[in-house]
Amino acid sequence: MHHHDDTRAPGDLPRQTTPDELRLPADAAADVGVVIVAAGSGTRTGARELKQFRWVGDKPMLLHSVQAFHRRADVALVVAVLPRSHAGDPPPWLFQCDVDRLLVSVGGRERMESVWSGIEDMPDEAEIVVIHDAARPLVTDETIAAVIAEARAGRGAIAALPVVDTLKEVDASGRIVRTVDRTNLWRAQTPQAFPRAMIEQAHLEAQRRGLVATDDAALCEQLGFEVVVVRGSERALKVTEEGDFRRAELLAGLEP
Repeated sequence: MHHHDDTRAPGDLPRQTTPDELRLPADAAADVGVVIVAAGSGTRTGARELKQFRWVGDKPMLLHSVQAFHRRADVALVVAVLPRSHAGDPPPWLFQCDVDRLLVSVGGRERMESVWSGIEDMPDEAEIVVIHDAARPLVTDETIAAVIAEARAGRGAIAALPVVDTLKEVDASGRIVRTVDRTNLWRAQTPQAFPRAMIEQAHLEAQRRGLVATDDAALCEQLGFEVVVVRGSERALKVTEEGDFRRAELLAGLEP
């Protein structure tokens, strides 16, 4: 990554957390690689500006996620996967982080291609791979810690929330066909964390079979790998539509 001058104007964003504020000892092995998927064109919000570059609370959406992972001493590298149109000239605010642990990569047409691009960029020491959507800017440190802990134990792990609403299946005309039992149903979120060998094998096999998935855990599940859910957070809502920005703004103002 290019090194940027670290002098900041008064109006700049707050500095990164310093190492002595980290929960982990500074000499802990940095064995985690993070892929932040920010390669979408953001068409659903109807804005010309990329959704992941819009501000939520005190900083742009993508920077929230980058800084959240940089707060951990065990993170060796964060790869921000951007659309080809922006990867060559990322916004300057992106470098208000630990630039030595940041890599900007070019996304593909499909989410899976973008994730694979990020996995391929991982340094050798990254034995755990975490995949996170930039569209979930308010991910909590607790959730990140929980999925990484599971991956260290040899399992895949995803942040998720139990379904609390009654689910209805309907036909094409909107008529209810049946009520779906929600007892064991969870809504998948990100981050999702995996032992590196597991996620690499899952992606390579998916490429071989021509499978497409919007969820990395699904690729691992198809190969029979153990993947567990970790309780996520309502803070980690996915910002896709205009109303989501307002909700995220409100959540950003509340303490985690």
